[in-house]
Amino acid sequence: MRFTDTEITDAYAAFHEQVAGFVATGSWDGYADLFTPDAEYVEHAMGTFRGREEIRAWSVRTMTTYPGRVMTGFPLSWQVVDADAARLVCEVRNPMPDPGDGTMLEEPNITIMTYAGDGLFSREEDVYNPLRFHTMAMDWARIAAAHGNADDDALAYLNRFGG
Repeated sequence: MRFTDTEITDAYAAFHEQVAGFVATGSWDGYADLFTPDAEYVEHAMGTFRGREEIRAWSVRTMTTYPGRVMTGFPLSWQVVDADAARLVCEVRNPMPDPGDGTMLEEPNITIMTYAGDGLFSREEDVYNPLRFHTMAMDWARIAAAHGNADDDALAYLNRFGG
C-alpha cells in the first residue's frame, strides 16, 4: 500500500501526542493500541514483542517502573519520512527530571516506525546504546538518593545494579 509523506507524518504526530498523554497520566495500557494487532516491536536490549498484548505487557512494565517511569517526555530532535517504505525515522530524546542538584540527564535513541494505514503502525524499532541508558539511570538514581529524591523504585534499581 502506498502512503504519502503527509499521511505518515500526521499519523506519527498523533501517535506522539498519545504518548505524551501516557507520560502525563502514567497509564500505558493504551500504547499497544497505536499499533496493528499483529505489530512487531523491536527493542534491542529487551527483545522483540509481537502483537498488541506482548507490546502492552512490555510497555506497561517498562514505563511504570524506574527508570522509564521517570522520563519526562520523548521530544523529537529530527524526523524524516520514506514514503516508499512507509517509514518514519526519528531521533527521540529521553530526558529525566532534575534529580536534585540541577543535573540534566538524557540519552537519545533512533526510532524506526513502519506505517500501516488508518493511523496505526505495524512496526517500531528502537536503536540505542543500552549501556549509556543504564549509566544515565544509575547516575540519576545516585544523585536523587543523595538529595533525598529517590523513591523506593529508584533505590531498588541502585541496589539491584550495585549502586
